[in-house]
This record gives sequence, structure tokens and C-alpha cells, in this order.
Amino acid sequence: MAVRPGRLSAVLRPFGGGASTPGGTDIFASLPTPVLVIDKEDRIRIANGAAEALFNRGQAALSQTTLGEMVPQIADALARSPGINADDPAIAVYDVGFEPVEGREHRADLLISPIADHPGWRVVAVHARAVTSLLDRQVIGKGAARSAIGAAAMLAHEIKNPLSGIRGAAQLLSRSVGEGGEALTRLIREEVDRIAALVDRMEGFTDDRPVAFEAQNIHAILGHVREIATSGFARELTIRELYDPSLPEVRGNRDMLIQIFLNLVKNAAEALGHNTASDEIVLTTAYRHGYSVTDRLGQRVALPIEVCVFDTGPGAPPDVAPHMFDPFVSSKKSGSGLGLPLVAKLVADHGGVIEYAREGRPQRTVFRVLLPRYTGPDS
Repeated sequence: MAVRPGRLSAVLRPFGGGASTPGGTDIFASLPTPVLVIDKEDRIRIANGAAEALFNRGQAALSQTTLGEMVPQIADALARSPGINADDPAIAVYDVGFEPVEGREHRADLLISPIADHPGWRVVAVHARAVTSLLDRQVIGKGAARSAIGAAAMLAHEIKNPLSGIRGAAQLLSRSVGEGGEALTRLIREEVDRIAALVDRMEGFTDDRPVAFEAQNIHAILGHVREIATSGFARELTIRELYDPSLPEVRGNRDMLIQIFLNLVKNAAEALGHNTASDEIVLTTAYRHGYSVTDRLGQRVALPIEVCVFDTGPGAPPDVAPHMFDPFVSSKKSGSGLGLPLVAKLVADHGGVIEYAREGRPQRTVFRVLLPRYTGPDS
């Protein structure tokens, strides 16, 4: 017979509370880390709210299966962790890959510990590795990008001269074209101005003055990126938009955000190559309640604004995928391997994270960017 949630404090006595403190059930249920209680047969008997959210199943559904069925990769570890006695050692399994929800890979460290007074029963804590790995990777990418941009700064003067000529030619051309052409020449001038501003930033990249972050409408930024893409490198491709219209403003720098998503959309377009009717790029936005990370100062940072760039291309080769954000790593013959490290650096400058994955049935490539919302001038 399954242990009822109401008897949870009897199973986990170390969490028991007095009259003026929360009971074991309350504390266990509110833990942010996914925790499961399994019996002698490895059947899931109790799951806290975080575990239910991770596996996208309620308590009743989880109790119908075993942990080995949910996470086959840890079957050997379960066999090595009998938990017959309270003093049996805990077993740690690091960097386990599994699919808590079909099509969505998850990587985590699992700690399996025996439960006092319940021989054979164990507690399994699931500690996500994804965010830690992303933050570490972005620190590396940030350093690589600094070196790359430092070298580019030496060419800034040579870049600015042709930019000035292009802008002047576009301004003259706008006087002799029709209404449709005028919109294109305006787009050229805006992009030239944006590139010139980026070059200015490259020249002063060693200056550690803070970037100006303001309230930004992420949909306006994505709309600008889409206009650039469909006017140029993605003119033959289908780009769909699936947006959450109630999304709050993001805390960001407009030019840097444009650069982030323009790079990701261009990367998606190049991945599609010679497109077919079924190939497409999809831009999505969503609000993720409760998503936060711990920065390197130990402070919790909320990152509720999610922006995804999907494409129906083949994805990165298996030997390249784990190093997508490492400098000078590219699966393209003509690629420099600096685009994605630069994107990771810019996302990190915003206090956000970026991840690469293959998801869905059939599988698609996704670059997922999580950013902070704007909460005021000092946010």
C-alpha cells in the first residue's frame, strides 16, 4: 500500500516540526529540489512538488512506476544502494542524462540516501546540472569573446570608413526610389548606425564601465531581427512567431539583444541550408514562473523571460554539440567558431543563460535564452 502524503513526516522524521514550526510534510513539499522517496522495490512512493513538476506527473501517476523505469541510466546505482541500514552509505551519480518529459533531455546529479527506521527505503534528490554548466561555459565564452573583439578593435577604423560610405549611398538612394524602396534604404541606414555603435563598443571593450540596461520590448526587438532576416539571408525561408502577448519588458540593452537574436536566427538559417517546404524557423516567447539561478556571488537571480529560436535542421554533430559555445568550434566549413561564444558572452552580460538542445517529435534544434525582467532603474 502506498504511503499517503499525510504520513510524510513519519517517514522523514528529521524534518519533523513542533507546534510553532512547519511539519515534515510542509517542509518536504516546499523544497525547491526535486525529491523522491522510493521503497524496497524502487517504486516511487512519495514525490514533492518540484519532482512532480520535473517529471510532469502527479503523485498518483508517479506511484505507478519505479525510479529505474523513469531514469534507466541509474539502474546500476540503485542496485549498489540497498539502504537496508540507516548507516549504509549514500550513493551519488553524477551527470546523468534522462528525459523526464519525452523529447526534453535533462542532466542532473542524483544523491541516493537510506531512510532511518524504514529499511530498504531511500530518498533520491535530483540536483540539476544544466544551469551550472551553462554559467561555466559562458564564463569561458566571455573570455574568448573579449580576445576576439580586442583583435577586431584594431580594424575598427577600416570598418568605419566603408560604413560611412554605405550609409551615405543609402541616404542618396532613398531620394530616388519608391515607397517600398524607401523602407529598405531606411533599414540599411539603421543597420549601419547599429554596426557603427557596435564598432565603437569594440574600440572601448577593455573599458569596464557598466552597460546601459533599460526596459526593452522583446517582441519589438524580435520583429526588427525578423525584418533584417527576411530582407537578406532568410528571404527564402519561413519564419513563424509564437509569442506570449502579455510578456513583461526585459531588462536589456537593445543593440546587444538584437545582436544575440540576429546571430541565432542566422545560425538557424545556415543550418537549414537548401530549404524544403517543411523547413522553417520558429521564434517563441514565454514567461517561466519561478525560474531562477544562483550567480557566482551566491545571489538568486530570477530569469522568467524565455525566448527560443527553433529550426528544423539536422542539429550539430554529436561530437560538436557539447562544445557549441566553446571558441573556435564550428561544424561549418567556413565558420570561425566565434559567433556562439559571442552570443553566450552577451547573454551572460545580461545576467541570463543560453542553452542548446534537440527537442520534440520529430526533433528540432532549439537555442533557449532566459533573461531577467525589468523591475526598475536599479534592477
